[in-house]
Amino acid sequence: MLLSTSHVMSKIPKDGTMTDLIRSIATDQNHEAGQPFYILDLVTIEKVMDKWNHSFPNVKPFYAVKCNNEPALLTKLANLDANFDCASLLEIDTVLNLGISPNQIIFANPCKAVSHIKHAAAVGVNLTTFDSKLEVDKIKKWHPQCHLLLRIKAPSDSGSLRPLGKKFGTLPEEIEPLLHYACNVSGLKVVGVTFHVGSIAQDPTIYRKAIAHAKSVFDVADDLGIPKMQILNIGGGFRSTPLFEEIATVVNEAVQDYLPDLSLTIIAEPGRFFAETAFTLVTHVIGKRVRGEKIEYWIDEGIYGSFRPTLYNSCFVGIKPISMKSECCKIRESSTIYGPSCDSLDAVAIDIQFPELELDDLIVFYNMGAYSNCAGTKFNGFDMLSTPTYIVSTNST
Repeated sequence: MLLSTSHVMSKIPKDGTMTDLIRSIATDQNHEAGQPFYILDLVTIEKVMDKWNHSFPNVKPFYAVKCNNEPALLTKLANLDANFDCASLLEIDTVLNLGISPNQIIFANPCKAVSHIKHAAAVGVNLTTFDSKLEVDKIKKWHPQCHLLLRIKAPSDSGSLRPLGKKFGTLPEEIEPLLHYACNVSGLKVVGVTFHVGSIAQDPTIYRKAIAHAKSVFDVADDLGIPKMQILNIGGGFRSTPLFEEIATVVNEAVQDYLPDLSLTIIAEPGRFFAETAFTLVTHVIGKRVRGEKIEYWIDEGIYGSFRPTLYNSCFVGIKPISMKSECCKIRESSTIYGPSCDSLDAVAIDIQFPELELDDLIVFYNMGAYSNCAGTKFNGFDMLSTPTYIVSTNST
């Protein structure tokens, strides 16, 4: 049986394939209005968690909920002993409503609205981050029992595709006065240091530089007489690729080199690492135009849904055509794929080689779990917020 909304796990037939399952869902659900859907493979989540635990046996993952807040994904990660990185009141409630303890949450937003701080205090989320004096004042007034991690700017984020240092993190000259103000003036408990080298890290050495910088913060805290800090948060930037093992090796060696004598709890905030490869997006061809040797298709997804230009990385995504009536034609044509809106910029893929498709055929996008369905809108009257997700297990029999 198949059910969207993440309630029932579907089994792929013993002699079937993922393509068979995709065709089955598309047929059974009768998507006459052109409704895309996601498939979440729970076995993939298990595999990437095994990969994490092998490479980072001493680093606790706090999954970044902003990456993909699908309840079935969060529940699976919780069952695999992950904790959670939340950045807002709603993300906190999303996690708590699944029966997950507030002790498994870090409120990892250095600048929080007062109402969100009050809510964290009310529900018992007692670990957060900060990088400014005003944030200290807000926390002291509205959640004084909260434990704090000082967010520092990574020394280098040039090796990541989306640097974060311009917006987040204290500068070196701000560290000592801010620690003094938080601990010795305001009486709050700063229990560790956090950094983020940026999204999609490409250079493992930026983690080593950041950990060396974090060590200097621990030294400053000691000089100020602050009780021994116990947590190092190495942030995110990870993908489940061969580069991950290189990054893990660099991080593990850097911790031993710079913080060997400290009894540290090391945590991280992976998002894309867990979500990216576990989700497949299935779209329908809703329109077609042939111009000479080029073919243009319209599908029921686009940049106002899962393909947001600021979040979507086309180079990480695999695309596969599926004919609903027969095998796809082997002849490949230069093709462009447009989204459904009336925005001329709503293009998903331009000038790709694709076999010819017809109305109601499918175009499938793999590795679509990161920053996709969570960014949907209702622009132009197309509801990209209600895309269903079907749960499968690829090794089921």
